[in-house]
Amino acid sequence: MAIQAGLCQAAGPEPQTEPTKYVFDRIRMGVPWQLQIYADDPKQALEASELAFDRVKELDRILSDYDPDSELNQLCSNALPGQPTTVSEDLFRVLTFSQLLSRRTDGAFDVTVGPITDLWRRAWRKRAMPAADDLQTALEQTGYNKVQLNRKTRSVTLARSDMQIDLGAVAKGYAAQEALKVLAKQGLSRVLIDASGDITVGDPPPGRDHWLIRIERLPGQEEGEGEWLQLKNASVATSGDAKRFIEIDGVRYSHIVDPKTGLGLTNTSSVTVIAGDGMIADALASALSVLPPEAGLMLLKRYKAHAFLMLGTEQGIQTRESCGYGRFRADAPPLE
Repeated sequence: MAIQAGLCQAAGPEPQTEPTKYVFDRIRMGVPWQLQIYADDPKQALEASELAFDRVKELDRILSDYDPDSELNQLCSNALPGQPTTVSEDLFRVLTFSQLLSRRTDGAFDVTVGPITDLWRRAWRKRAMPAADDLQTALEQTGYNKVQLNRKTRSVTLARSDMQIDLGAVAKGYAAQEALKVLAKQGLSRVLIDASGDITVGDPPPGRDHWLIRIERLPGQEEGEGEWLQLKNASVATSGDAKRFIEIDGVRYSHIVDPKTGLGLTNTSSVTVIAGDGMIADALASALSVLPPEAGLMLLKRYKAHAFLMLGTEQGIQTRESCGYGRFRADAPPLE
């Protein structure tokens, strides 16, 4: 042993190896999630990934509008009108952010649209428009001003007993950001979290300056068209109807609904938002899908976010982007 130690010492220190990339997949929040983690130790990567996925699972039990036993659905089912209900810090944090964004968008973003989205889910199954009376009832149940929050007591007060909150526009982004925090606590910063299209990244991979991420093209664009982004320590979310739409009586309705009319959007669009936080990127992508382009681009400044908009018009696909978005644009990687 002494001879071996001497030989190693004479040869100098061993060269340091680059961290290895590990990929982990799970179904969380009803959709595929993927973690890409660079680590020196496979055991560390595996254990950290399990902790991150556990955190996402925990948040799904809190924020889900599908699970009847989730904290969110229990709030909507059991809260008495006008009576405050104490909620968890996670739920309160998401609702607080959502309410502020609702005020800033004059209701174009509104998580109380649950009755409306439920109507449209049924309309998709039947391939028929919601009944006018049902739509009017759903609109009466909707309105962010029907929710009151109290920070001191961490409580939520609902104005009606038949309200239904849908956090689908913020939950994945929030959960992705929380998963990033879990991985960081385990000493892993070179990570990418893909929450079925909502992407949050930390430090870039070894030897690279950024992560490369592609935005899905819209129908009508040629194969290979689309945007590539270079990101680090940021989040990106895309909201659009490239795949999620339904045609009824010759009209194309998006899965994205306008809270003020209760109708699915009829203009093809794809909105990509880059922000420093997953929840912000997720929610702004939905908000900008409903807002007029100019109002949406102005809203971005409040959140130090950037966006690229592809809008379907009679003249074809038109694009808009915020000032500063160009610095995130990247060339397509070479084909392997």
